Amino acid sequence: MSNKEELKKVLLVEDDPNLGILLQEYLGHKNYAVDLKRNGIEGLTAFKQESYDILLFDVMMPKKDGFTLAKEVREMDKDVPIIFLTAKSMKEDKIKGLTIGADDYITKPFSMEVLELKINAILRRIEKNDVEPAKDSYKVGDTVLDYKHQKLIYGSDSVHLTTKENELLRLFCERPNQILERELALNQVWNNDSYFTARSMDVFISKLRKYLRPDKKLSIVNVHGVGYKLVVN
Repeated sequence: MSNKEELKKVLLVEDDPNLGILLQEYLGHKNYAVDLKRNGIEGLTAFKQESYDILLFDVMMPKKDGFTLAKEVREMDKDVPIIFLTAKSMKEDKIKGLTIGADDYITKPFSMEVLELKINAILRRIEKNDVEPAKDSYKVGDTVLDYKHQKLIYGSDSVHLTTKENELLRLFCERPNQILERELALNQVWNNDSYFTARSMDVFISKLRKYLRPDKKLSIVNVHGVGYKLVVN
């Protein structure tokens, strides 16, 4: 891939200068064009000025932390993928990051090869959704999942979904009134990520329940020890 215009653009916001430069050089060798910023304010300015394929945000940063930066980005763009890079390993921090709308979360110290694999997996999934003629929409109850545009529509109201919310809801819509096993969802949506557990997935289930609440014909119920079911009345 020699054409600079073909390179995937990455916004890396990392306040550790050594780690930032190492990541920038490593991803550069892997055919990514990486813009490196030192804090959340610089990162937000760059995001407003450029278009990026994926965002890598450190969490603990001066001036504006990664969580705050991600929230502000999500207000402008619901879809651009975000990966958090952080020394925080507490479950509550992981859940907070995923609730904000992050696509992934990697705890320091981490392997650069693992980070590259995560980036590749997310971008491949997005490209697959863009180029394959897979089903564009699903109707359940009185609600429509516009899968192609990552949008949930009920009457005149609509909600933009993150990539993972969109993928998880698609799995439900493909099997109404059937059990969606946790293992299947973890494998297809999160690629069996070692840190991402069924308990963490409850955060996403809660968000989908909130989105579907206006449609009284729909509900997501727990199937104890197995998974979940989208009940359509």
